[in-house]
Amino acid sequence: MGRIGLSCLFPASWHFSISPVGCPRILNTNLRQIIVISILAAAVSLLYFSVVIIRNKYGRLSRDKKFQRYLARVTDIEATDTNNPNVNYGIVVDCGSSGSRIFVYCWPRHNGNPHDLLDIRQMRDKNRKPVVMKIKPGISEFATSPEKVSDYIAPLLNFAAEHVPRAKHKETPLYILCTAGMRILPESQQKAILEDLLTDIPVRFDFLFSDSHAEVISGKQEGVYAWIGINFVLGRFEHIEDDDEAVVEVHIPGSESSEAIFRKRTAGILDMGGVSTQIAYEVPKTEEVAKNLLAEFNLGCDVHQTEHVYRVYVATFLGFGGNAARQRYEDKIFANTVQKNRLLGKQTGLAPDTPYLDPCLPLDIKDEIQQNGQTMYLRGTGDFDRCRETLQPFMNKTNETQTSLNGVYQPPIQFQNSEFYGFSEFYYCTEDVLRMGGDYNAAAFTKAAKDYCATKWSILRERFDRGLYAAHADLHRLKYQCFKSAWMFEVFHRGFSFPVNYKNLKTALQVYDKEVQWTLGAILYRTRFLPLRDIQQETFRAGHTHWRGFSFVYNHYLFSGCFLVVLLSILLYLLRLRRIHRWTLRSGSAATLWLEEGLPAQKIAGAL
Repeated sequence: MGRIGLSCLFPASWHFSISPVGCPRILNTNLRQIIVISILAAAVSLLYFSVVIIRNKYGRLSRDKKFQRYLARVTDIEATDTNNPNVNYGIVVDCGSSGSRIFVYCWPRHNGNPHDLLDIRQMRDKNRKPVVMKIKPGISEFATSPEKVSDYIAPLLNFAAEHVPRAKHKETPLYILCTAGMRILPESQQKAILEDLLTDIPVRFDFLFSDSHAEVISGKQEGVYAWIGINFVLGRFEHIEDDDEAVVEVHIPGSESSEAIFRKRTAGILDMGGVSTQIAYEVPKTEEVAKNLLAEFNLGCDVHQTEHVYRVYVATFLGFGGNAARQRYEDKIFANTVQKNRLLGKQTGLAPDTPYLDPCLPLDIKDEIQQNGQTMYLRGTGDFDRCRETLQPFMNKTNETQTSLNGVYQPPIQFQNSEFYGFSEFYYCTEDVLRMGGDYNAAAFTKAAKDYCATKWSILRERFDRGLYAAHADLHRLKYQCFKSAWMFEVFHRGFSFPVNYKNLKTALQVYDKEVQWTLGAILYRTRFLPLRDIQQETFRAGHTHWRGFSFVYNHYLFSGCFLVVLLSILLYLLRLRRIHRWTLRSGSAATLWLEEGLPAQKIAGAL
C-alpha cells in the first residue's frame, strides 16, 4: 500500500503521512491535522484583523474627536439648547469708558478629567445670534451719583435673565468688571459705585454674585484675560495630538521637579487701541521679570496639577494708542512751530497759504490743529519714510538693551519659534484701506503704505466714494491712515524690536469668525475651579467609569484572546487524542505479537 509522507516546519510530532485508504475515515490523523491547521490559521487571521480594525477605528475616533472640537469652534453658530440641564451659564459685564456690554457664556458639563478646561463658548439665542447687549454712557459717568448705578446696569441684567433659564439663575456666576473709565476715578468714588452694585443687585436678581464678583481690574489683568481668550479660542490649552503641532519645552515656575513638560506653543497678542497699546506673551521660567510686568497663574482646577501653569509678560503703554499718538504728535508740531516762528520771525502754519508741511498726511490734503484758541494750518506731503523718522523719538526708547516703549523692560522673544496676533489698530491699519489684513509682511505693507501716502487726496476721496475701501472705513480713517500706518510700523519694529522679516504676525478682527473679547478669558479664569464638582462626581464612579471608558477596547482583545485559547485547547485535545490513538495501535500490535508467541494474558497485561 502506497503512502505519501509530508514534513513541514512543524514540531517532530507533526510529521504525518497520508494514506489513500485511510483518508475517508473522519478520525484519521492527517485529516484532523489539516482541520487543526486551518482553524489555527483562521484564528491567527481573525486576531490580526481584529487588532488592525481596532487600531484603525480608534485612530479615526481620535481624529474625528479632534475634528469635532475644531468644527465646534469654527462653526459654533447653533442656538444654545436651554432645555439641556447639563448646560451651565456665566455672565460678564464689561464696564468700559464709553459704555457697558454684557456677555452671556455657556458650557457643557465638565468631562471629569482634571487635565481639561471647561469648554466655554458664547451663548446664542433662538436666532443664533450671540447674547450680547451694550448700553451708554460708561459707568464712570455716575461718579457723582453712585446710587443710580444699579438702575443704569439693570437693563443689561434683565436682558441676561431673559436668556438664561430661570432654574439656572442661582448657579450662574455674574461678574461685573470695570476697566479704563473707572481706573481714572478716585478710589472713594470707585468704592461707592461698587458698593451700590453689591447692595442692590442681590436683591433684584438671583444670580451667583459675591463681593469679589464686582471690581475694577487693572490693565495687567485685562491683558492677561485677553491673552487667555485668544489662546483658548486657538486651542492652545488642549493636549498635544498631532506630531506637526508647534510645541515648546516648559519648566513650570514654582515646581520642585526639574523635569520639563511639552505642550502647545501659545500665541502672543498685540493690541493697539485709541489710547493705549498692549503686549502679552508667555516667557520661560528662567527669565527674570519685574512683578508688575509678570502674571503667573494656573488655569487648571487642581492646584497640584502644573500642566496649565503659565507665566505671561504683560505691558500696557498709555498714550501709545493710534489716536493718542496723533494727539501727542500734533501737540509737538504746534509747540515746535510756534517756538520757531517766534525765534525766526516766520509765519509757518498761521495762514492757509503758509501751511505746515506734514509728511504724515496724504498728499495735498488740508488739515487744522486747534489749541488755546489758535489755529495752525497743515498740508500733507505724503512722505511715509519721513513720517517714520519724525515718529521715532515718540517711542521713548533708551540705549539699554531689552527695552521697549518708554524704556520698559521686555523679555527676549524667540522670533523663530513664536506667533503673535495683532488686534484693533494693527488690523484696521492693514485691512480697512490697504486690504492686507491677515498674515503680515513688512515689505509689502511698507510699499502699500508708501503708495497710499503719496496718492493725492482727491484721488483717495474718489476711491472712497466708489466704495473701494472697507465698509466701516470713514473719512477719518482715510485722513489719518498714513500716520497710523507709520505709527504701527514703528511701534512694532522699533518699539517692540520685531525684525522686519518676521513672518508670524497675523492681524485679525476675528478668530474662527468670532470676535475674541477679554471677557472670555475672564470667565475662563474665574470659573477654573468649577470643574471640581464634576470631578468629585466622576471620582465617586471612578471604578465603573474606568471600566466603561476602556471596556470597548479591552473587550475586543479579551474576546480575541479567549477565542484563541479555546482554539488552542481544541488543538491540544486533538493532539492528545492522536497520541492516545497511536498508543492504542502500538499496544494492540504488541499484544497480538505476544499472543502469537504464547505469552500468558496476565503477563501481557503486566507488560502493558
